[in-house]
Amino acid sequence: MKHASFVLSGAAGLTHDRIEPDNPFFAVFGEALAMIVSDLFSAADACLMLDDPDEKVAQTCAAARHWRAGELSLQNGAPPTAIGEPGRPGRPQLVSPRQLPRRSLHTPEGHAALIHAIAHIEFNAINLAWDAVYRFRDMPWAFYDDWVRVADEEAYHFGLVRDHLRGLGFDYGDFAAHNGLWEMAQKTAFDPLVRMALVPRVLEARGLDVTPGIMKKLAAHGDHAAVAVLEIILRDEVGHVAIGSHWFHYLCTQRGVESKETFRQLLDQYMNGRSKGPLHRSARLAAGFSEDELDYLQGVG
Repeated sequence: MKHASFVLSGAAGLTHDRIEPDNPFFAVFGEALAMIVSDLFSAADACLMLDDPDEKVAQTCAAARHWRAGELSLQNGAPPTAIGEPGRPGRPQLVSPRQLPRRSLHTPEGHAALIHAIAHIEFNAINLAWDAVYRFRDMPWAFYDDWVRVADEEAYHFGLVRDHLRGLGFDYGDFAAHNGLWEMAQKTAFDPLVRMALVPRVLEARGLDVTPGIMKKLAAHGDHAAVAVLEIILRDEVGHVAIGSHWFHYLCTQRGVESKETFRQLLDQYMNGRSKGPLHRSARLAAGFSEDELDYLQGVG
């Protein structure tokens, strides 16, 4: 497994405008994590391949900071390597979705398992964002700027959810999880158009649909802290799906293909057609879906 090419270069506490300052890990890591890489693709690969969640979050924040400061170029002569497995900890155990036990929210384990599932999604989303940066070359500068921001925000989300999970007496890795998000990354690694269509606009957009219902259940259970975290995540995820929509339409225009029909064909090819369950229409509209697309997804268009 590869490791990130970062070195410690300071003693002051690493700060992030949304990271709790009393987090001991970030205090130990230091304010300035100076990079010994000079290009964004190497930095993305380094973050992607880190196993330890705390290190992945810290290095993601550092890489995003260096990118925003203009310290990382888009010059790298080495092509991306074939997609394999990303950096991840030894736990959670990865199983098929059918093997995941159903748990009641009204037990401590069931409550924690739900929060753990959200943490797992956010951890995977860090890897997905960095892989988009690393894998898809010769895109406009704004593409990389968008996906670095997504990686940074997903790291923030993961930290929020993991902190809440720890407050419940559990930690990331304590429950089994599935690998569906990364499996879709592997299936779409050959083409950024297909990736933008199926990861942000299908898998992540499904999160827009189901999050309000999860928030309602957690509120009824009295977990208002989790609801507050999910409010932040839902707000940011609308923007992430919108980024996917923007670049999907950009690539369709560049290739001279019609976006609505292309999206339908990809849904049929990879997702067995239309979406299951109700749609959060207002969130999806804000995220770049058209009314026609939503009608099609709901089986009325």
